[in-house]
Amino acid sequence: MSSKVYVVQEASGRNLLPAQDFGTIEVLLPPGNVAFSSSPTVRRLRQGLRTFSDEDYLLLMGDPAAIAMAGAIASESNRGRIKLLKWDRQEQHYFVVNVDIHGGTV
Repeated sequence: MSSKVYVVQEASGRNLLPAQDFGTIEVLLPPGNVAFSSSPTVRRLRQGLRTFSDEDYLLLMGDPAAIAMAGAIASESNRGRIKLLKWDRQEQHYFVVNVDIHGGTV
């Protein structure tokens, strides 16, 4: 199984090439504001993250509400564990941030 990098929301002008070092890029949401009715966004994120696993990464880009929903759904899909990609401006590359919302070792 190959790793995937789930980009929460498409953002024009952002170079995602460095994230490809971690896996295949999959954009979950189109650009623009998340609707005030969260149900359609939650459905779309659940569909996109249904196979999220320990091999995958979440790239937190886009509307903060969408980022919060995606983190919760990815965590729920993977027993509380997610790997985030965090951009370091000074080093010009991504670092992996391991999260276990249940407090275990990742």
